[in-house]
Amino acid sequence: MRAPPSPASPAPGPGPAGADPGLTAEERARGRRLVYASHPLGMTHHRVFGAELPTLALLGLGAGDAVVGLQRSLEPLLQLLRLPTLRATARWPMRRILVLGQIAAVAAGAPLLAYGALAALPSPIGVVVALASLAAVCAALAVAQTVWFPLLYHYPEPGHTGRFFGIVRSGWHAALIVYFVAAQQWLTARPGAFGALFAVGWACGALRIALLARLPEPAAAAARGASAVDWRAPLRDARFRAYLAAMSLAGAARRTAAPFALVWMRRELGVSDAELVWTTTAVYAGGLVSLYAFGLAADRFGTRPVFLGTALVGAGATCALIGLPAAGTSLLGVAIALFFVQSVSTSGFEVADTNLLFRIAPPGGPAATLVTASVTINAIHGLAPFAAGLALEAALGAAVPPAQAYGALFALCAALQLAALVPLRAAERDIPPARPAP
Repeated sequence: MRAPPSPASPAPGPGPAGADPGLTAEERARGRRLVYASHPLGMTHHRVFGAELPTLALLGLGAGDAVVGLQRSLEPLLQLLRLPTLRATARWPMRRILVLGQIAAVAAGAPLLAYGALAALPSPIGVVVALASLAAVCAALAVAQTVWFPLLYHYPEPGHTGRFFGIVRSGWHAALIVYFVAAQQWLTARPGAFGALFAVGWACGALRIALLARLPEPAAAAARGASAVDWRAPLRDARFRAYLAAMSLAGAARRTAAPFALVWMRRELGVSDAELVWTTTAVYAGGLVSLYAFGLAADRFGTRPVFLGTALVGAGATCALIGLPAAGTSLLGVAIALFFVQSVSTSGFEVADTNLLFRIAPPGGPAATLVTASVTINAIHGLAPFAAGLALEAALGAAVPPAQAYGALFALCAALQLAALVPLRAAERDIPPARPAP
């Protein structure tokens, strides 16, 4: 049997997964169907406990900027748990790790179903309990997600990675639009009643478990080996290092600007929780209308034009956040439009990101490359919002006007999105556009 190539070596050919000898065509098709069905449930659970809703819920409990920054840092920082989990894939089936991690995440989120009781606790006990529950959910999901992309790597058809992820991500964006439209109506009628919203996300996570248990997995000999669990090996590839630099810059900017735009509007501009939910809905609407098209474009034309266009648009939308106070009576409408545009740009950038990473990863042992990329990038993403929260609290404590403090943060985030284009040129070197199979 031919030995798999080293993760440090360039991946042969223009495309990544899809011709994996460890799965039959029927198994790959079944894997795609299960992913399409399970991922809307999984991402609803993930986003309800790991993104915008917890930010609003913590603000309702009296949390400050530093706590909000810490909350948005939990999910990316806890990706460090993927490194020991990667070692475990040499002994445990990936599907088992995925299912057990999902079960643990569902169990860890149970305290937030009693949000009303947390709000009644003396300060800061409610914040501490909520933050601890969110941290446990993020830790369990990090363990589960270690094997998610290595499993997905084997399901796309040759040359159709962008199309596959366009469909996958469009599905969960559609589900989250439905969820957040309903959440907006709920919070309008019952301000601060976050417990029921967490309960819906919790139920989605529980339902996902049965679907994950049926995912096909390549035979151990085809999917794992010595190179598959050595997370250091991919770092010898100069293209991979350039990829890490680019995605760290761009992702840190996006992950920092979004939550503090919500804090800025909620605390300084007087926008209500129910109104802010519309900005979250706009985020998922932007992804829904653009992801599939961006996936096809990345497959057909390569990632470079997608990266360039989306970085320019995203930086412009981030800079425009500085002008929100002047929007006056149209403040909410302008904010929704900016979140929508930023989401379109982020969707395209991230589809191209996955397409590029799958083509850098070696077909014989992609797990180390995929996990090392996720851990490294997310660690940097996790530090960014926490550092920004500390800096904002220090600036506001020193009597810096809020408009100047938040404006400087948004300008820096826009600059970082553009700076990511420089290492991207090195990461894309010698990778031709992936042509779909006839």
